[in-house]
Amino acid sequence: MTDKTRESLAEILGGRQGAIDASVPPAAFVVGWLAAGQSIPWGAGAAIGVAVLLGAFRLARGGKARAVVVSLAMVVAAALIVVHTGRAEDFFLIRLLSNVASGLLWAASIVIRWPLLGVVVGLVLGQKTKWRKDPVLLRAYSRASWVWVFLQYTLRVAVYGALWWSGQVVALGVAQTVLSWPLVALTVAASGWVLYRALPEDHPGLRVVQNEPES
Repeated sequence: MTDKTRESLAEILGGRQGAIDASVPPAAFVVGWLAAGQSIPWGAGAAIGVAVLLGAFRLARGGKARAVVVSLAMVVAAALIVVHTGRAEDFFLIRLLSNVASGLLWAASIVIRWPLLGVVVGLVLGQKTKWRKDPVLLRAYSRASWVWVFLQYTLRVAVYGALWWSGQVVALGVAQTVLSWPLVALTVAASGWVLYRALPEDHPGLRVVQNEPES
């Protein structure tokens, strides 16, 4: 067995860019909100301005336009909500709801035997859905996907929900940062450990699908 077949999940998935980018506009909102005497319009404007600059930077460095547009749309939507409701904590409402939806989606994917961790890794490795033909990989991806459900999404929903309910705007901004890349890195490491623990010693690894019918 080579080291290549047992490369870490972090090496396969790579990059922290998306998680970091997701925490910058919320931080800008909190800073702008505080600096302008808890002014929601100023906070919203700061978040959108930072998101635009960040998007332009990513595009200039060859980033995908679709990812930039989606990120910017999320910030604009959050800004519109908070301006409409007049409650600063509502800037984080979309983030809370998106984590609820993501947690439910990941859990459902495991139940129907299409664990999303397998879907993501399969796409990254160019396997598409071939990994589902290997019952060992299917079981391993299912177990590891539960780590994402509980360690990432359930934890975020619990923290964001409690802080949003109590109106802790600054704490929400801090939580958004702490529960972005640091939590993603922890989740990737933990799910990778579970994933490889579920593979027998003689299994060739994620890049090789066993029990695949010959074409």
